[in-house]
Amino acid sequence: MTSSANASSSVKAYLQDLQNRIVAALEQADGKPFLSDSWQRPEGGGGTSRIIEEGNVFERGGVGFSHVMGKNLPPSAAANRPHIAGREWEAMGVSLVLHPRNPYAPTVHMNVRFFSTRAENEEPVWWFGGGMDLTPYYGFEQDAVHFHRQCSDALQPYGSDLYPRFKRWCDDYFYLKHRQEPRGVGGIFFDDFNALPFEQSFAMQRSVGDHFIEAYLPILLRRKDMDYGERERDFQAYRRGRYVEFNLVFDRGTLFGLQSGGRTESILMSMPPVVKWRYNWQPEAGSEEARLYSDFLVHKEWL
Repeated sequence: MTSSANASSSVKAYLQDLQNRIVAALEQADGKPFLSDSWQRPEGGGGTSRIIEEGNVFERGGVGFSHVMGKNLPPSAAANRPHIAGREWEAMGVSLVLHPRNPYAPTVHMNVRFFSTRAENEEPVWWFGGGMDLTPYYGFEQDAVHFHRQCSDALQPYGSDLYPRFKRWCDDYFYLKHRQEPRGVGGIFFDDFNALPFEQSFAMQRSVGDHFIEAYLPILLRRKDMDYGERERDFQAYRRGRYVEFNLVFDRGTLFGLQSGGRTESILMSMPPVVKWRYNWQPEAGSEEARLYSDFLVHKEWL
């Protein structure tokens, strides 16, 4: 591995460029600019949140870059490696969630991140994490297959075993245990990844980040102008409730951000703007809403 400082600098430069490229592509699709909100964290570090609300296509979306650090890694953040608790640490990443207005256009999440710790007279500990996953409200097989194909293509150069492994990890991670229900049609997810040397691990993470636009934009452009009515919007709001439940109960990034004194506005920018809950609601048999549950919210090998 290159020196810790050089590694951190290279990853940071890539992540900031990735944020800019993704925002530029999304602005072109929406026709409305993202707002930029830079912030500093008193404990160390900061970031820039790029936000769109009430756009032409996106009801709400955020593409955030953060680079934060601290002197004393909390034990809750070192669950898998208890020996690094208490070390100096830094974490950086790009994280995005997009909530289109049209119920036929799926919500999407993507994240790529880098984490490292150091202590006197000890080797630095580092790893990469991230992935992307798709959450449709109305299912289209074409969209799910396209999204998974791009995920597979991103990982293929770094090992034919990675896509199947990260796909399973995504299916297991984005699962609402209290509902016994997947959040969406999945994608890929990985964490604590340092199985390859640093340069190859970093290249793999870049490939995941670089494939995001091609994975999502064609789907968005296919669905954003489809006709819909109150029924579809109502179901979209109901299903968005599952998104909120997952983020607040299970999501490691959300929990780490809140536990480590992160900026609440940036951490919770992933929340959808309009959400509904109902008591024991069931979709009408044979409906498109029921088909989401039977055909899409199931563990499936899309490729």
